Amino acid sequence: MRYIVIGAGAVGGSIGGRLFESGHDVVLVARGDHHTALRDGGLRFTTPEGTRSLPVPVADGPEGVELRPDDVLILAVKTQHTGAALDAWADRPVADATTAGESLPLVCAQNGVENERLALRAFRQVYGMCVVLPAAFLRPGEVTAACGPYTGALVLGRYPSGDDTTARAIAAGLERSVFRAPVVPDVMRWKYGKLLGNLTQTVEALCGAVRPGSRAAALAGLARAEGVAALRAAGIGYADADELAALRTGAVEARPLPGEGTGEKALGSTWQSLARGAGSIEAEYLNGEFVLLGRTHGVPTPVNEALLRLAKASARDRRAPGGVAAEDVLHLVGTLP
Repeated sequence: MRYIVIGAGAVGGSIGGRLFESGHDVVLVARGDHHTALRDGGLRFTTPEGTRSLPVPVADGPEGVELRPDDVLILAVKTQHTGAALDAWADRPVADATTAGESLPLVCAQNGVENERLALRAFRQVYGMCVVLPAAFLRPGEVTAACGPYTGALVLGRYPSGDDTTARAIAAGLERSVFRAPVVPDVMRWKYGKLLGNLTQTVEALCGAVRPGSRAAALAGLARAEGVAALRAAGIGYADADELAALRTGAVEARPLPGEGTGEKALGSTWQSLARGAGSIEAEYLNGEFVLLGRTHGVPTPVNEALLRLAKASARDRRAPGGVAAEDVLHLVGTLP
């Protein structure tokens, strides 16, 4: 198998870097300054073992890759960019005279639950991946992944359900590349569980680190409670916090990085989007998913609505992360005494 990683940011860069280090054939796909840095200097990849520059082949789009029948596409862009990526890749020719959408497997290594629904319109073989991979991408060409003994846990399954030989082959490659990669028949159940956890990322992007007992933690707890109520009203099952914790315990745990403490410490991916001044944010498919479910099934979601509105404004105006007081949001939604 050759792995084409579409979106070489924190998640894509970590997956591609580890696969490359373990001897797999990999192509990273990136744009702009990030593509230039990867092309000219390789992927500067930092893990607890150290920092190294990996000469991973890189392309700036589908035109730069001649697709082969043994390729696996790993989609690792933010959800707001998924539609454009699918449009760009689905009709690309493959060497066996088919197209990517007809014959190549597409793995959605992304947060949220909308990507797979979009992908199945364009690709026959779609796989969901619940990504538990603390990593950071703040500067072009540089990715850090700070956990061990595994870099991350990547729960994989066929979409909408089931597993097959392709899923197991992909998982085997990941297992040889410093990842846990269980194959499950109900991957979306895991992704909905992770989606609840992602709600904390929006709070930390707006308000800074979410510490136990803080107003930010109270805000994140209210957002999660709304999410749970919406999932229950919709009859959607989800992996609970204990299951997700068990996936990480003893396997994906924080480890010190070389030079840690001397530079900027990144928080979650939503925080990173604001820190990079990306101009867009994934909250519409995180908090927004629960707003949609709430409106569909008659469950009030005022906290998630407020967080979504503030996150979109922060991204649009390119505000730095951490500029919103949790007390102000709690007051806004009427939960602060």
